Amino acid sequence: MSELPEELARYAPSPHQKDVEAVLGRHTAKRAIWVAPALALIFLLFRGPGGAVASLVGVAIVAGNFVLSGIVMSRSARISLSLYHAAALFGFILRLGLIMVTMFIVAGVFDIDRLALGVSVVVSYLVLLSWEALSVAKGAEKELEWT
Repeated sequence: MSELPEELARYAPSPHQKDVEAVLGRHTAKRAIWVAPALALIFLLFRGPGGAVASLVGVAIVAGNFVLSGIVMSRSARISLSLYHAAALFGFILRLGLIMVTMFIVAGVFDIDRLALGVSVVVSYLVLLSWEALSVAKGAEKELEWT
């Protein structure tokens, strides 16, 4: 592989670089272990056992989406900065569409509490995203020391 000029080398992906985005996605998905039971309990109280199951499915959909997001962003960052930017912008829209399609498929195939599924997807997405953002901002994610 040929060497890049020094002014361009700093923008090239490093072969030794951690997949920061994938790590963030895994951390966010791990936090679903705490969010899922809380939402399941709330929906169990207000919507019954079907609501609890639907909320667990909703949190699982969101956790999977965060893991997929991290993988896509990490892989695109290793290819080029332009692809990374495109993956960030268009990938976000596509992943939200994927959440919606997954919810429609689950609701179409199984007799599931759609209200509990929809609310748990929105709530878990916002809670998990906020929790991860706060953790990173406070420096709690020591694994992500990339500076």
